[in-house]
Amino acid sequence: MLEISSNLSLEDDEIELLAIRSQGAGGQNVNKVSSAIHLRFDINASSLPEVYRQRLLDLNDRRISKEGVVVIKAQQFRTQEKNRNDALERLRDLIKSIMVVQKARRPTKATKSSQRKRVDSKVKHGRLKQLRGRVDE
Repeated sequence: MLEISSNLSLEDDEIELLAIRSQGAGGQNVNKVSSAIHLRFDINASSLPEVYRQRLLDLNDRRISKEGVVVIKAQQFRTQEKNRNDALERLRDLIKSIMVVQKARRPTKATKSSQRKRVDSKVKHGRLKQLRGRVDE
């Protein structure tokens, strides 16, 4: 069971973990041992609340396919167990990121004094640049 928060968790049968061979350098061991983990999590078939499912599907994340399947490949570590924990942790972080409700932004107006200060500084800078011209005698 993957514990996401105190009141939300995912069952083990909702997460598909496959052991695959790692890519990249690693010598002869990399050709024999399946130490990388390929995690697949189907958002639509999960037990997540509808709100979280919709937020996950609306995310613009390359790890989420068009069909609504989260695919995470973990191959940072040499052991399968560490890669499994890494993949599950990354899934947990992804789900936690959509659980946070962003505060609505209220547009603000600049104050009259700040607008006046801005225009005054521009006028002052313009006068300074005029003084840089050629001196006629």
